[in-house]
Amino acid sequence: MNDADRSRLVVTCALAPDAQPADRQTHEALAAWLAQIQGLDFSPQSPEERSSGRPLYWVPDATVVGRQQAAALGIHGPLELFGGFVERAFQAGKAIVHPLFERPTLTPRGWSEAFATRVKPLVLDGHSVFCHNDAVRCASARLQRGPQRLKPASSRGGQGQQVVEDIDQLADALACYEESDYLEGLVIEDDLRDARTHSVGQVMINGVLLSYHGVQQHNRNPRGELVYGGSDLLVVRGDFDCLLALDLVASVQQAIRQAVQFDRAAHQLLPGFYASRRNYDVAQGVDAQGQDCSGVLEQSWRIGGASGAELAALEAFVADPTLCVVRASTFEIFEDKPLPDNTRVLYRGPDANGDFLMKYAMVEPYVFQ
Repeated sequence: MNDADRSRLVVTCALAPDAQPADRQTHEALAAWLAQIQGLDFSPQSPEERSSGRPLYWVPDATVVGRQQAAALGIHGPLELFGGFVERAFQAGKAIVHPLFERPTLTPRGWSEAFATRVKPLVLDGHSVFCHNDAVRCASARLQRGPQRLKPASSRGGQGQQVVEDIDQLADALACYEESDYLEGLVIEDDLRDARTHSVGQVMINGVLLSYHGVQQHNRNPRGELVYGGSDLLVVRGDFDCLLALDLVASVQQAIRQAVQFDRAAHQLLPGFYASRRNYDVAQGVDAQGQDCSGVLEQSWRIGGASGAELAALEAFVADPTLCVVRASTFEIFEDKPLPDNTRVLYRGPDANGDFLMKYAMVEPYVFQ
C-alpha cells in the first residue's frame, strides 16, 4: 500500500432510496469493518471530506449508474469503490439476464441484444419485458412451457416475485405491479422444482483477489415466511481458476463456469462496466418437463448479503499471507443468543416488521479432503 492509499478514507454512500434501517446499519458496519481490515479511517458521512482533497474509497449500497453519478462521487474505476459501475440503470438489475420478448413494445435505450444472445446458454429459459402489454403477451405464451416465475428486475431478496400456473393467476399477478415496476423491467422465466441456489463471486480489495463458491441458507421469520438466512462460502486467494482447482463436485463446477462466462460477457459487451465486487446467483433444479437445469439468475455488482463472509475471508487472508483457502459464513437469525468468539456481529435490532434480527459473520479453517 503506497502513501496515497494509506491516506484514503472509507465512506458509505446511500444510493438505494428504499433501503430499510437494518440494511443501512449493516451497510455501515460492513464499511467500517472493511476500513479496519485495510488500516484506514472510516466515515459514514462524506460531504466535508469530499472537498478536502483526501482520496476516498466508496462503499455504496447499490451499483453506481451513469457517468454523471460516478463523476459526482469522484469514482473513475474499480480501485475506488467496493461495488461496481454500469452506464444504464437496467444493467444493474435482473433484466439483462434474458432477451426481450419478440416484437417488444418498449426497448430501453442502450439495450444490448449481443449480451442477451451471449449469455442465453448460461441462464434459465426466460424473457425480459418493460411494459404491461409485453408482460401479458410474453407470460401467456410462456405458460405453455409450464409454471412461470415473475421477478421485478430491480427487487432484492426475492421481493415481489410470484409464480403463476395459468392465465387467471397471471392476470392477478400482473395487477400487483406498478407502472414503475414495468419500466425497471420484469423477468419472466421457467420456475424450477427442488431448486438450489449457488453463489459464485470475486472480490478485489487493495491488491488482494478472492474468489468463492457458496450456497444460500434460509430461515423462517417470526411470521412464518421463508427468508434469506445467510451464505456459506468456500473462499480461495486468487482467481476462478484457483477455485476450480479444488476438489469440487460436478454441479458446483458447472455453476462456477456459468458464472465465469456470464462475468466475462459483462466485461466484453457492457460498455464502461467495471466492478471490484462481483456476485452471481446460479439456480439448479428441475423444470416442468422434468429436465435438470442450471443457469445464472442474477448478478450483484454491489455490497450484498454475502459481503460479511467476503470480509471475514479477506481479514483472514490479510492476517496470514500464507493462507490460501478458508470457509466463511454469514448468518441472519431471529433470536438473540451467545455467539462463538470467532464471530463479528453486523447488526442486532428490529427488522422491517419490528421483529428481532441478528446478522453476523465468521471464518473457519478449510480442511482438505
